[in-house]
Amino acid sequence: MKIHKVGLRFAGVSSLVLLASSFANAADPATAKKDMTMSDMDHSSMDMSDMDHSKMDMSGMDMSDMDHSKMDMSGMGMSDMDHSKMDMSGMDMSDMDHSKMDMSGMGMSDMDHSKMDMSGMDMSDMDHSGMDMSGMDHGSMDMSGMQGGKAPADARSPDYSNGVPYGRFGKPVMMGSLPLWGVSVDDLGYQFDDDQINYEFDTWYGTDSNRVTLRSEGSIQTKDDKEIDSLTSLSYWKPLSIFWNGEAGVAYDTENDKSAVMAGIAGTAPYFIETDARAYLYTDGQVRLDLGAEYEWRLDQHWVVIPEVELTAFSKDDTDNHITKGFNEFGADVRLTYEMLSRQLAPYVGISYETALGNARDLRRQEDEAVDSNSLTAGVMFWF
Repeated sequence: MKIHKVGLRFAGVSSLVLLASSFANAADPATAKKDMTMSDMDHSSMDMSDMDHSKMDMSGMDMSDMDHSKMDMSGMGMSDMDHSKMDMSGMDMSDMDHSKMDMSGMGMSDMDHSKMDMSGMDMSDMDHSGMDMSGMDHGSMDMSGMQGGKAPADARSPDYSNGVPYGRFGKPVMMGSLPLWGVSVDDLGYQFDDDQINYEFDTWYGTDSNRVTLRSEGSIQTKDDKEIDSLTSLSYWKPLSIFWNGEAGVAYDTENDKSAVMAGIAGTAPYFIETDARAYLYTDGQVRLDLGAEYEWRLDQHWVVIPEVELTAFSKDDTDNHITKGFNEFGADVRLTYEMLSRQLAPYVGISYETALGNARDLRRQEDEAVDSNSLTAGVMFWF
């Protein structure tokens, strides 16, 4: 019986000690914070509009396992909250699921986020696909410091050199804007039967868009009076389209000793036929029209056959210079050339033929001149 009474007293004392310890733990805030769980709390009716979060330290909060999918924050009034001093740098939100959060009714238009430090937040795994932000006002957001904004005025120098010199070669320029020059001799040969030298050349200076051209063609007699017949023009040259160029200028004809105004067109017709047409208006009102066509039939990389035809017409009679109205002369020749020295030099041999047309035939017979002529020719073509 005595042992039984001692056991009862010990049990009563132990119960009192345990009960006192429970009240002490409940009164201790540190212990209470440690044992609190927020997983089953209902925040839908909480009014946080007057709360001051400026001194809240949330750096140690771990929200990675929180499920916000069913949280309804539509009635939360946060317009007057001051978040300027909140430190959220230590928050880990990588595993949070925001896909079903409804934030459409949150009033955040007056919130001051200017001093919030979110530099340490890890939001790489957050799912925002279901967030409705249609009611948010971004009109006052300042994004001028973000990458892709307006570049400063001195970001690049006007010539894009950025202060780097061009070196001893100077500033590069487009080749099409540089003035260049060239000489092309299409014919310099001897006609054995007529005993004369024929020539045709043109030189130019300028760019691909504008040039000044000097052109001359004619013949030099190598017997008797050594007569020279030539037609020389100085003109302005300009492209008219992809395949055609226009010419306009002045000319001088030694055969009738008259000057003229010249206009013409030259280019490539279909099937790569080089074509030219030039009209000359002389000081006495006479009009001369020269038509020509040439084709290059390439046999291989060096051998080329070049057939060419020419036609001359006048607007009125001029018996003093052996000219009749209409077509006066027709000429044709065929040359076999061999191109060498990067195709800049091409010796040739060929056959030429000339004949008078229309009333010019009768006029030549009256002057005791040949109506038709043909001759073996040999010469050279070159350009540089």
